[in-house]
Amino acid sequence: MDKTNLIAKTAQDPDDRLLLARVLDKYEQMERRNAPTATGFLSPREQKLAEALLRAAGVRSGYAFDGGWRSAERRVLAFLPEWAGGMETELCFLRASFHGEDSSPTHRDLLGSLMGLGVTRERLGDILVSPHSADLVAAPSLREFLLQNWGSAGRVKLSVAEISREELRLPEVKVKTIRDTVSSLRLDAVAASAFSMSRGRAAELIAAGKVSLDHLPCEKGDKAVAEGAVISVRGLGKAKLTEVGGLSKKGRTGITIERYL
Repeated sequence: MDKTNLIAKTAQDPDDRLLLARVLDKYEQMERRNAPTATGFLSPREQKLAEALLRAAGVRSGYAFDGGWRSAERRVLAFLPEWAGGMETELCFLRASFHGEDSSPTHRDLLGSLMGLGVTRERLGDILVSPHSADLVAAPSLREFLLQNWGSAGRVKLSVAEISREELRLPEVKVKTIRDTVSSLRLDAVAASAFSMSRGRAAELIAAGKVSLDHLPCEKGDKAVAEGAVISVRGLGKAKLTEVGGLSKKGRTGITIERYL
């Protein structure tokens, strides 16, 4: 299958096809030059599309996603030749400190300030907000620019310094653990349990295109959900099926879900 057909088979949206063309270009560049290459930062949905494309192309190894920390949401896709196996992706890590009782910019404030400087989203990874600082993962090409120009977020003054990967202040993930039983591991049944709604309501949201399974839209209520799957419902949040247990005496399947707060 040629490049155009591979992309067309994986994605229907023109923007998605453009993204996947860039992914393949990076892979081919790595092969031609026998040197590491990497995409810009990808959203979880874009990562899933890229993985699907690589599987369709028969690429099973020689690549890795990296966002600077284990649970990063936004990650680059790095392609590594055999000699570079295990090499750490080059990323930039910055800490923006702010002080005072009224100095509490939100994630949105900080992202807005970066976009206001003309920085595109694909060059920015996660922004990890703490009480008096925020750590940013970014493309290495932004290092000097941000050190010199990222001085505020709204009315809040920032003091920006470079840090190492190991110095990142990782956020505490708050979840609500839900233990329940379902008649089957269908998407509508698991989503209903995760977000405390009726199965009928879950089915309506799925049919309306408001539900994603593993970061990709899914409009099939009978889609099977595997252990480890992530379900997102627009306006309600995100949950993960962390464990699938055995059958109860009534033939229902025990499940454990973590709903992110």
